Amino acid sequence: MSNAAARTRNPTAWAAFWVGLAGLVLMPIPLFIGLILGGGLSLIAAVLVVIALLKGLARSGRGIAPVVFAAIFVLLTWGGISIGGGTIW
Repeated sequence: MSNAAARTRNPTAWAAFWVGLAGLVLMPIPLFIGLILGGGLSLIAAVLVVIALLKGLARSGRGIAPVVFAAIFVLLTWGGISIGGGTIW
């Protein structure tokens, strides 16, 4: 195996991770700002999670860890929004 093939990474997974984390951090802002910013970034992160998961599975599981964390961030953001985060806090 060549050195380049051994160092193959999943940049979509890291994009999903950082976008999901940004959505989670911005979600608690009150007056619907958090709902728009955090919720919007969370939706983008959810799409990136699916793409990165498919890419990671095609590469024998490389880059799955950031995808799992990004999915957790997305779920926490949606859970926070469902109990009023970004709207009334």
